[in-house]
Amino acid sequence: MAFQTPITVKEAVDNVAARKYLLPAIQREVVWDTYQIRRLFDSLMRDYPIGSFLFWHVDKKDAGNYQFYEFMRDYHERDNRHNVKASVEGQDDITGILDGQQRLTSLYIGLKGSYAYKEPRKRWDNPRAFPTRRFYLNLLAPAQGEDEGGFKYDFQFLKDGETKPIDGETYWFRVSDILNLKGEVEVNNFLIDNELMKGPKERAAFANETLFRLFSAIHRKPVINYFLERDKSLDKVLNIFIRVNSGGTVLSYSDLLLSIATAQWQDLDAREEITSFVDELNSKGNGFRFDKDFVLKSCLVLSDFKDIRFKVDNFNKTNMLKIEEDWDTITQSLRLAVVLISSFGYGRDTLTANYATIPIAYYLKAKGLPDNFDVTAKYAEDRAYIRKWLIRSLVKRVFGGVPDTVLRPVRDIIGENTDRFPLELITEKFKGSTKSLAFTKDDVENLLYYRYGQGYTFSTLALMYPSLDFRHRFHIDHIHPKSKFTRARLRNQGIPETDIGFYLDTVDLLPNLQLLEGIPNQEKGDTDFGDWLKKNCASPEQAAAYKNCHMIPEVEYSLTNFREFFVRRQGIMRTRLQEVLEV
Repeated sequence: MAFQTPITVKEAVDNVAARKYLLPAIQREVVWDTYQIRRLFDSLMRDYPIGSFLFWHVDKKDAGNYQFYEFMRDYHERDNRHNVKASVEGQDDITGILDGQQRLTSLYIGLKGSYAYKEPRKRWDNPRAFPTRRFYLNLLAPAQGEDEGGFKYDFQFLKDGETKPIDGETYWFRVSDILNLKGEVEVNNFLIDNELMKGPKERAAFANETLFRLFSAIHRKPVINYFLERDKSLDKVLNIFIRVNSGGTVLSYSDLLLSIATAQWQDLDAREEITSFVDELNSKGNGFRFDKDFVLKSCLVLSDFKDIRFKVDNFNKTNMLKIEEDWDTITQSLRLAVVLISSFGYGRDTLTANYATIPIAYYLKAKGLPDNFDVTAKYAEDRAYIRKWLIRSLVKRVFGGVPDTVLRPVRDIIGENTDRFPLELITEKFKGSTKSLAFTKDDVENLLYYRYGQGYTFSTLALMYPSLDFRHRFHIDHIHPKSKFTRARLRNQGIPETDIGFYLDTVDLLPNLQLLEGIPNQEKGDTDFGDWLKKNCASPEQAAAYKNCHMIPEVEYSLTNFREFFVRRQGIMRTRLQEVLEV
């Protein structure tokens, strides 16, 4: 392995476009964000080093022995995050990228591709929340507000409609257009044709220097310095890959272990199987946030390996082949577990510890993967115990710190007790430890101070609604509408100034929250609670049933009486939590 003659960014990007550069299956997927891409181009413009690269030469006759993927071209945070498997049939010799994938991907996206990420305050399931953005450089002014270690040049990913000149202070040059300028004369003509040499001398000089610097950085300067490895041994290449991927964007254990699994599975493609399975799990119910770490840890636990730590030694060839052999059972166990917790009302914003799902999957596997476990009547009691386990483990945050200290003993207990989910035995095992599932009066008091928008609020409310059918979608609803709780509106209602602070501090707390089905919650809107209650509970029996279910005190429900409502309901909730949690 030796240094080769450096090449330009233009040559490297052309090789990516021509699929001469591909990614070995052991490579992780794109992880750089827009800030890192902007910083890379800023470094190029300022003649800062961008590091060396490591390439792997694969002869045409050997290319079919390995799995390769194409570079990411148009990144979409929701819809296009995975690299496409490359076809090497009919290809000439291939260059695999062992070190430098993120930099080359960033260069390609900046010069030829696009980047779509979610805009704030828009829903994940809204396609318009992910507008396509292209890469631009402001030719008229440097980056603003950057400290000495920050950006000099103002690179931005912009949507259509954001690139219009503003008051002579911006001219957004689409960076991909630099590839169409073949020489210095064309660069100069572009500046003249677009009247960028007019106006204040300082601004014209900046435009001139900036565009010529970009042209030189892409077309002229051989900044891609690379080593070339020619060894055919995947074991050696894997060792090199692991060694060099300790800098830059840190290679996570899951990325590393997935790389090893990909290299060692015989019949299945570990990378494709695991990434596609993660996507499948995340699409269930109202959506989840599972990742590769979760699936890989599940593999270790469900395959009954004694040591379930994330370390390279546990991903040896013997273990990898067992995981491949057990893959169908592992995926079905996790699939059933996720369907079950979805039926409990959980999703991406409320499942605050993904690892709490693994013991459920292990139990279902040990029980023989029963059909329709989430709905069959004969498993109702079993489901109730699993639901208690899930809620308690989430609310007590037992998976904080090192999850293996919970997963190993829970697995051992489940393995010996499959008639019914052994919640009592698990609770007894951890009694008195930092992972205890038992609650004290202080714990209950702390639960009452969870707020709207916090991940644990749903679980705490769910404890107090054991009889709800969570296969219907429930929302966390403000009983007294939050829209009423502004200083101006409270004053208009005659609330004394001395009480307004209490109202604003407590409107989002648990005693003003309830679980309400989606449609009734939308219909309720900002209707005064007293009026809504009269409208939706026509008879005294209906009103009594609603109040009992939702722990509503018998008080006057006007906004002026909110303090009494809050204190009384807090007391009812405290009592119900103590009963449910056996405090």
